[in-house]
Amino acid sequence: MTVAFTRAVSPSLARCELTHLARDPIDATRAAAQHSDYERCLAQLGVEVVHLPALSDLPDSVFVEDTAVVLDELAIITRPGAVSRRAETGAIADALRLYRDLVFVEEPATVDGGDVLIVGRQVYVGLSSRTSASGVAQIRHMLEPLGYRVTTVAVGGCLHLKSAVTQVAPDTVLINRTWVDSDAFRGMRQVEVDATEPHAANALKIRDSVLYPAAFERTRDRLHELGITVLPVDVSELAKAEGGVTCCSILVEC
Repeated sequence: MTVAFTRAVSPSLARCELTHLARDPIDATRAAAQHSDYERCLAQLGVEVVHLPALSDLPDSVFVEDTAVVLDELAIITRPGAVSRRAETGAIADALRLYRDLVFVEEPATVDGGDVLIVGRQVYVGLSSRTSASGVAQIRHMLEPLGYRVTTVAVGGCLHLKSAVTQVAPDTVLINRTWVDSDAFRGMRQVEVDATEPHAANALKIRDSVLYPAAFERTRDRLHELGITVLPVDVSELAKAEGGVTCCSILVEC
C-alpha cells in the first residue's frame, strides 16, 4: 500500500519563497481547489491520502516533499535551504515517525527533498541553491551503509533536481538537459521535455502511472508515445510558487 502525506494550502501562499520565477499574483482559493483535485487523483491511483491541516504562517508548507526523504529503511527529516521553511519539519517528523525510524540533517547543512531523486538503490542528490555540499555528504553518510549509491548532480537554472529530472517508468527519466547534466543518468532511457515547455520535467510516478501537470501537452504526448499512462492534473496556480506534482506529497510504501 502507498500512503501519501499532503498538507492543505496555506492562506499565505502568495508570500512564498521564489528563486527562479518572477512573482505573479497567486489565488490561494484556486490553489486550494487544484490541490484538492491533486489529492483526488492520488486516490484514483489507489493511494491512501493522509491530509494534514494548513499552516497559516508557513506559506510554502503545502510543498511537503522538501521536508523529508522516505526510503524503505528510514525517513530523513531535512533542513530546508530557505530559513523560512525550517519550521515545517517538526510536524512532518511527528507524522512520519509512526511509519519509519527517523534521522535528521544537521546544521549547518541544508537539504530540500525536491533535490533527492530515488531510482531503486540509486539516489541522486542535486547540488542547488537549496541543498549544500555538506547536505549531500550527510545524505551519503546516512544511505551508503544501507547499500544505496549516492550521486551528486549539479543543478542550474531551476529550483531543485526534480524540477529538471524525474522518473516516469522503469529505467526511464523525463529530463530538461539545459538544467542538469544528462551524463549523470547514463544507462537510463532519457525522454527530453519539449523545448517550449522547460518546466515539464516534474512528474510523479505512482506504480505504472504518472501524475502530470495538465499544462504541458507536448511533453505529455511524448510520454504517451512511449506507452506511459499519464493522469493530467491542473497545478498552474501552485506552479506560480515554484511547485510541481512531486512537491505536494510525501509517498510512503507500507
